[in-house]
Amino acid sequence: MKVAIIKYNAGNTQSVIYALNRLGAEPIVTDNPEEIKSADKVIFPGVGEASTAMTYLKSRKLDILIPQLQQPVLGICLGLQLMCRYSEENNTSCLNIFPIEVKKFPAGDKVPQMGWNSIHSLKGNLYKGIRENSFVYFVHSYYAEISEYTAAVTDYILPYSSSIQKKNFYAVQFHAEKSSEVGSLILKNFIGL
Repeated sequence: MKVAIIKYNAGNTQSVIYALNRLGAEPIVTDNPEEIKSADKVIFPGVGEASTAMTYLKSRKLDILIPQLQQPVLGICLGLQLMCRYSEENNTSCLNIFPIEVKKFPAGDKVPQMGWNSIHSLKGNLYKGIRENSFVYFVHSYYAEISEYTAAVTDYILPYSSSIQKKNFYAVQFHAEKSSEVGSLILKNFIGL
């Protein structure tokens, strides 16, 4: 099985590679459209800033390619946010796979959210074998609104979508690759889709 991790100068690909290696997958990191198109599974991870990331994606025409992919695609953290329509982070138009907005948490001493928090209201094949209120690892200041695409909810200042899904597109706000056994099972479920 060929797993492609989209390269777009956003951090954290190495942790994703290690997590996939532990599951027996040997991913490639690429921004080559042909390699991405021909992969069985595509992972769109990221730690970084929305507008810079979108500029890179546009420079490689990946902003056109990604929404057209037919195989299972998993966005992680910034990957989830970029799959939405718009982010308040530097007023950024994103990929519009999910027609929802990404907003900044209300100001306070608790932003960014860093550390472990629970996920609930789980829906879909990504969460097969995952118990309600399982804990996963987060680092973020922006969140996706609750919508018809919500596949998991987390409460932090307010309830938000910690996971969204539409057709072959899956996304998680938390770092599945750093979320211990729960994250490993979510990645395994994705690889098995």
